[in-house]
Amino acid sequence: MNKIIPIFFAIDANYAPYLSVALASLIEHASKDYNYEINIVYESITDDIIKKLRTLETENVKLIFTEMQNKLEDITNRRENLLRTDMFTLTIYYRIFLPLMFSEYDKAIYLDSDIVINGDIKDLYNIDLKDNLFAGCNDISCQDNEILCNYFKMNAGVTIDKYINSGVLLMNMKKLRELKFESHFLYLLNKYHFDTVCPDQDYINAMAYGKILLLPNVWDAMPTNGSLVFDDPKIIHYNLFSKPWHYDNVDYEEYFWKYANKSLFKEEILKEKNKFTKEKQEEDIKVLDDLIERANQITQNAVTFKKVFECGLEERI
Repeated sequence: MNKIIPIFFAIDANYAPYLSVALASLIEHASKDYNYEINIVYESITDDIIKKLRTLETENVKLIFTEMQNKLEDITNRRENLLRTDMFTLTIYYRIFLPLMFSEYDKAIYLDSDIVINGDIKDLYNIDLKDNLFAGCNDISCQDNEILCNYFKMNAGVTIDKYINSGVLLMNMKKLRELKFESHFLYLLNKYHFDTVCPDQDYINAMAYGKILLLPNVWDAMPTNGSLVFDDPKIIHYNLFSKPWHYDNVDYEEYFWKYANKSLFKEEILKEKNKFTKEKQEEDIKVLDDLIERANQITQNAVTFKKVFECGLEERI
């Protein structure tokens, strides 16, 4: 019997077209010697979207759709819970609750939907986590920004060389359950309301510091405006604003369009590209400026992860 590889995505209806691209790339590289269980945890997607995505299934790649029943009432639309300072979406928090929701898995992969896979995902799954809670890659999309690097260090208490991006994670589901990671997250969230610009990512880095295995950056290759481009990326992650469905000349855009041009959602993707006007691009610039300014302000807060953990008020997980 083939070994099962569990993979998770978390989406709402807005990201279904890009998920179709990620799935197509994963399936193209999937080995016949494994069974891939792709769990899609969703909020507010239609039966028609599910039907279209199911057409991608193959003999050894199965799609499992799970509506997020726990509405996470404790995570509200407050300023500190916004992604990038401008968006509130519960889906970014789902990865934290996966070990509790899916007790049948002792190990799993979590992937954001704005990715393309350029190799067999089994190679990521087969990496030995040892006693670590997560494995992930440095967030290289921010490495050239001094303010953001200082923010990671002074807020989460993690230097940029150890701070990981949460869009590609290998998860020790069994150990995360044993440690009740999700309960500790909710406790910290409700007690301290830590100010963040990368909500789920900051919590994961701050809480699991010292128990994260760093992976080669080819497993989470992000556009960096040409400053660091890999010849053979394993996973391309169109992080932050670097979306090929919004902008031209994005690093690694050819990988995205290879699969987008064959997607059942191609029309929706092209429509999004065509309506992303110069005014919207200028809005992105403003949001990025606001993010950097707010990150700088947060480092001066009286309450940060770093201060709470280092003064002994709380312990990391």
